Amino acid sequence: MGYAFPGRVRFSETGADKKLTLWGILNYFQDCATFHSEDSGVGIGLLAARDRVWVLSSWQICVDRYPDVCENIEVATYPYAFKGLLGMRNFTMKTREGELLAWANSVWSFLEVSTGRPARVEADIRERYGLDERLDMDYASRKVPVPEAGERRDPIVVQREHLDCNGHVNNGKYVQLAADYLPEDFGVGQMRAEYRRQVMLGDVLYPLVEQGDGVCRVALCDGEGKPCEITEFTRKAG
Repeated sequence: MGYAFPGRVRFSETGADKKLTLWGILNYFQDCATFHSEDSGVGIGLLAARDRVWVLSSWQICVDRYPDVCENIEVATYPYAFKGLLGMRNFTMKTREGELLAWANSVWSFLEVSTGRPARVEADIRERYGLDERLDMDYASRKVPVPEAGERRDPIVVQREHLDCNGHVNNGKYVQLAADYLPEDFGVGQMRAEYRRQVMLGDVLYPLVEQGDGVCRVALCDGEGKPCEITEFTRKAG
């Protein structure tokens, strides 16, 4: 079943190499989940009326090829499990001809907005989404190791451009901030992200960066050194 929408890579979504960026892929996947919810009748308005919200807990995104500017693509999402307060979704990005460009797994938490506490996903919401078969991929842990021995970098003050409609730092912005610490020739084949706590306007993030053999981990921490978000980049083979 699933849900899909067509797209075309915009110039504004590409990097210096004229290819869609990693966070551009993430944004397409995130938008696909939003479109699916809205078109299934369980979108932002219904959730707001029930004092509920989906919050992303983790990403695992794998990339075989980054599409070129103006290339036609199709983005799809496949919810495959609900477990208490959690929802799991796969994503794919393909060319119009069917070439698989990127794929992903994601875990989402269902929360009560007014208290911030976990809430069970109601039966009518589960039914409207439906469930698909889990994508055949190598699933990594949703827990990303903290780079304890990492190098401390200059602090980052959260600006308005980093926020989403909930007033928190957008999921993709964390990844974009973390990617600034990658070596210039580091082509990302897999990205994992774990979101631990919400960050607001004016908060200060303290980056902790660890680079190893083909892997770079970046923790964006609070003033006490506790990670708010951790991103792991794995170098693309070849």
